[in-house]
Amino acid sequence: MAMSVGGDSTESSISDINTTPLVDVMLVLLIIFLVTTTVAVQAVQLKLPEVRFDPTMTKPENVSLSVTTNGDGSCAVYWGMSPVTSTELLDRAVAKLKAEIDRQGGANAADLELPEAHIRGDVNTPYKCIGGTIYTMQRAGFARVGFISEPPPGGTTER
Repeated sequence: MAMSVGGDSTESSISDINTTPLVDVMLVLLIIFLVTTTVAVQAVQLKLPEVRFDPTMTKPENVSLSVTTNGDGSCAVYWGMSPVTSTELLDRAVAKLKAEIDRQGGANAADLELPEAHIRGDVNTPYKCIGGTIYTMQRAGFARVGFISEPPPGGTTER
């Protein structure tokens, strides 16, 4: 608080706040944040894909897998409704792919359409379970492995 010295005794003290130091500090902080933000946020320019929910066209030759965990924390994979081990999954996937290729006229057929693997994973399933299932299906020869998910509420597109 500042006081004026001398003059009339009826004058009161000056109670205005000096804002100059406050403005100086704020300008310095603004400059610091402007400089450090450009240094801290360095990213390669990318065009990220727009996520769109398209209903899955289920074909009879596609493989439907469900992945979850057992009560003891181990992975549980289901081919349709029957549980399979990782070895059984690989064997069944190879057999399914060979049967489908033979049904369409062999590996050199002109319009060869390979089946897809659709994986439904529980939200609480660890990635090692889902990643292991993806790896096994790719190792069996499935080129297209996709995920089945629920659409976002209230619309068919999500951004």
